[in-house]
Amino acid sequence: MRNKILFLSFLLFAYLVGQSQIKVASVLGDNMVLQRNSEVKIWGSGKPGEKLVIKAGWTLTPAVALCNEKGDWLVKMKTSEAGGPYTILIASLKEKLVLRNIMLGEVWLCSGQSNMEMPMAGFNDSPINGANDLLLDADNDNIRLYKVARAVSSVPVDTCSGQWSVASAETATGFSAVGYLYARLLQQKLKVPVGVICSSWGGSAIEAWMSHENIVPFAEAYKRTTQEKSAIHQRASNIYNGMIAPLLNYVIKGAIWYQGESNIGNYKEYAALQAGMVANWRNDFGLGDFPFYFVQIAPYWYNNSKAINSALQRDEQLKSVALIPHSGMACTIDVGEEKNIHPAEKLTVARRLALWAFAESYGIKGVQYKSPTFANMAVKDTIAVLSFENAAMGLSTFGKDVSCFEIAGSDSIFYPAQLAIKAKQANVWSPKVKSPVAVRYAFSNFPVTNGFLYNTSGLPVPSFRTDNWAK
Repeated sequence: MRNKILFLSFLLFAYLVGQSQIKVASVLGDNMVLQRNSEVKIWGSGKPGEKLVIKAGWTLTPAVALCNEKGDWLVKMKTSEAGGPYTILIASLKEKLVLRNIMLGEVWLCSGQSNMEMPMAGFNDSPINGANDLLLDADNDNIRLYKVARAVSSVPVDTCSGQWSVASAETATGFSAVGYLYARLLQQKLKVPVGVICSSWGGSAIEAWMSHENIVPFAEAYKRTTQEKSAIHQRASNIYNGMIAPLLNYVIKGAIWYQGESNIGNYKEYAALQAGMVANWRNDFGLGDFPFYFVQIAPYWYNNSKAINSALQRDEQLKSVALIPHSGMACTIDVGEEKNIHPAEKLTVARRLALWAFAESYGIKGVQYKSPTFANMAVKDTIAVLSFENAAMGLSTFGKDVSCFEIAGSDSIFYPAQLAIKAKQANVWSPKVKSPVAVRYAFSNFPVTNGFLYNTSGLPVPSFRTDNWAK
């Protein structure tokens, strides 16, 4: 009889454990980083009408939540300066849930298509330069990684699949190379914990990352990406609903974005679409104009190295900086690979993004972070004189020949041009063009050249053109 009672008691205990009511949101968990010096949200589900007490290790003041009629609950808690590890205890009268190894620090969202998704392990026949050496030094309790599993939905959802992990060779090898290396650079410089949430999908279109309400006003883009033939990861709002909506309560410092290759066919809309997406995210996260730093797509031949659609897309990306407050662009004109759309030099990409964050988000002085950009053109006799911004100490080719300038007269025929640097100006000419009208620089899908134009800090000049001709 006694054994039977013990057995039944065990079954009852196992049943009660299995029926545990307290749950936290899928993006919360052990090992996570919460944004320091802010008001974060802790949320989840429980028994309808039940009262929960939430105690966090960094504060003596507990928070109280009341589960609504659906069982949903949410509390806001102020965080302190960076530190940890901490625990978070969530308790009702009958049960409790403990989140462990929590850090306070900096949290960034990393998103985009395959060049953001590309892991430290690389893709088949597409390596990451120096990956093995970088992974040897990957063990770092102050870097935490969360990878959102691919998911699409026709309506916004509040759950996603993923798990926070502490950085190590094992966890970093399958994580976004740009995301991990960005976190690594931030952690090394700021000396605080850094958490990165990677929500990316290779081949995705920007329209898929926007909410229904925000993509509808872009009539042509909406119509094109709601057709039956549209791939699931390119259909309007599909990825936003499945991979951004579940994150909206999570407090982030900012976002980095690497996308655009899938939109070169509709480049004319891209600047407006990217500005619209950022406004969409900022509104829905409810954190104000958080920093948004993005990567300009790298050159790639797209089966036609002489075509200019990729350059036109790069041009639109550059234009979007002026449309998006608190944004910045990392130029990658010099790291593209003609026959590989996934360049191996991801550390350079992460470093150029991090420079924007150091200067604009963390107030670090004395470091150059903006690429020099074309400002204006004047013509003196047969020479086009180009002036640039963000070149305080002038321009440089770092000793290499730059053979991707072209110059044209009123006939709109472009010829290869010679280059001479005069401090912050570039003089461009060709014996075949007596009266210059327009100049283009690296303005093709994949410019063929031995070198590129930089400022003296090693930041490259993005491709540009001075004309607006159709071809």
